[in-house]
Amino acid sequence: MRKLLIGGVLAAVVALVAAWAVAPVLAAQGLVRAARAGDARRLEALVDFPALRQSLKEELNAELVARMRRDPAVADNPLGGLGLMLAPMLLSGAVDTLVTPEMVAEMVVTAEAPDPTRPPEREPGDEHDADDIHQSWGYRDLDHFAVTLTDRDRPDQQLALILERRGLFTWKLAAVDIESGD
Repeated sequence: MRKLLIGGVLAAVVALVAAWAVAPVLAAQGLVRAARAGDARRLEALVDFPALRQSLKEELNAELVARMRRDPAVADNPLGGLGLMLAPMLLSGAVDTLVTPEMVAEMVVTAEAPDPTRPPEREPGDEHDADDIHQSWGYRDLDHFAVTLTDRDRPDQQLALILERRGLFTWKLAAVDIESGD
């Protein structure tokens, strides 16, 4: 009887650990399916929009500042410093406005970070060849799981969607990591 009880407890612990480890994979699959289907309601449930907006602001600001510093027309211009100071404020407002479920869907199906200077080119529900986007999945640490998207036409550019743990089994998209070969 005692062996049966120990076996039952051990099986329950193994099942709990397996469910805990698989939860981000299921959340990520749900996010990708909802994005491909253009399901804004489902995306709203799977995304922490305030955290995602903050992450996008940081990533896009860093990218913008790096581009401006590499551009000789900006670097050599006395007003270039003013542009470097104003760019984050302008970008912040644009990100606040543009980060919507439709924009998240656009990121997932194109493997591109949003460009605040132009609206999304794809309407929700439009077909996109899913074979063009390579996905790699994995834990970054116990509370962060990444879905890294790479367009096969641009292998030097990657977009990582970072899901964060919210409780024991719940995961939400809360950040992005933009990696560019520039």
